[in-house]
Amino acid sequence: MGNRLTRDQEGLLFGLIGVLAFSFSLPATKVAVPAFGPIMLSLGRAEGAAILAAIVLLIRREPFPGRQHLRSLLMIGAGVVVGFPVLTSYALKHVPSAHGAIVIALLPAATAAFGVLLARERPPRAFWGAVLVGMVAVLIFAIVQGAGKPQWEDALLLGAVVAASFGYAEGARLSREIGGWRVISWAVVIAAPILLPFVIADVPTVDWHASAGEWLGLAYVSFVSMYLGFLAWYRGLALGGIARVGQLQLAQPVLTLIWSALLLGESIGWAETIAGLVIVASVALTRRFRYDVGTSRDVVEPPPGLVVVEQ
Repeated sequence: MGNRLTRDQEGLLFGLIGVLAFSFSLPATKVAVPAFGPIMLSLGRAEGAAILAAIVLLIRREPFPGRQHLRSLLMIGAGVVVGFPVLTSYALKHVPSAHGAIVIALLPAATAAFGVLLARERPPRAFWGAVLVGMVAVLIFAIVQGAGKPQWEDALLLGAVVAASFGYAEGARLSREIGGWRVISWAVVIAAPILLPFVIADVPTVDWHASAGEWLGLAYVSFVSMYLGFLAWYRGLALGGIARVGQLQLAQPVLTLIWSALLLGESIGWAETIAGLVIVASVALTRRFRYDVGTSRDVVEPPPGLVVVEQ
């Protein structure tokens, strides 16, 4: 038997998997939005994720969540199933995915703030100092790249940050009660019938003769960004702490910039390089501070198909 992962290490591992999965989301959205449009790409992806989630729930014969959990699941759905995809899809019709990555880099700080409010986490002051270092780097980067100019696309992206960070924090809090994979599974399944009329109404506007790359982008945001990535992400947040593991997303814009350059031909200059190094250093600093994050049912009941080692 090899060395067992600690709870904190396991949270970090799953958080990294989630960040890697999410880092492709903006480039995939940018590729697919010309053919499918913002509504189909955002709400339609939720329908695709719901099909996959429903299959998992049926195979495992999971009972419908209790009434005490429905309110949280609806709020999570409003944030990560509807709010974030819709707002980023509309914004990325007009701005590069690299531009979106810069603004979305505010997610970790917003997630940490919601973690304090919703999950009663209490990181030390030094933790917030490390967060501040990363956020200053992100803001300077935004100014250098012109992302700080007042335009409606940035307002949409900032709204997406608020929606996603709330959904992340509330989802992680609920993950400690029912398990992270159940949270995202039920969130997309419950949202599916509500969103279906909007998706059906948007069908005539879609270019169904989309290219293979556009179809691949839609498939990615439907099954990975909207579902599979969340299996790892919510588990990581619940195990390692919303504020601490959430800071791993400071590295997400750097990864997104790399994918944008490789897949979309967008350029990476000295500003991206310097900001990336500072952001990674900030993430490393946040990992040095420990604090109580409570308990998680995920420790004893992992998502299907994922093998974990308990502390």
